[in-house]
Amino acid sequence: MPVYQINKGINKPIEFKGLKAQYIGYLASGLVALLVLFAVLYIFGTPVYVCLLIVCGLGSALFIQVYKLSHKYGQYGLMKRGARNYLPVYLKFKSRKLFTSLKR
Repeated sequence: MPVYQINKGINKPIEFKGLKAQYIGYLASGLVALLVLFAVLYIFGTPVYVCLLIVCGLGSALFIQVYKLSHKYGQYGLMKRGARNYLPVYLKFKSRKLFTSLKR
């Protein structure tokens, strides 16, 4: 009779080297953007060493920033922080008709 291993990671967020959830996507999209930047700089005739220096510097800054955001806000904290901008500071009503017409 075959023995199957049980996956105990069900309903847990994806994690890769300390990065959780959406931060993996942010890092991947940043790396793709750096690859495109390197190609554009190379096509425009910038020396390869200068291209590498620019891309490596920006890549290091990208890694540091993404890891910092991941550790500061956690899995959903950055999305919650962004959603806070869409909440109104207060609601203003001129009459009580809206509340008195609500059905229970």
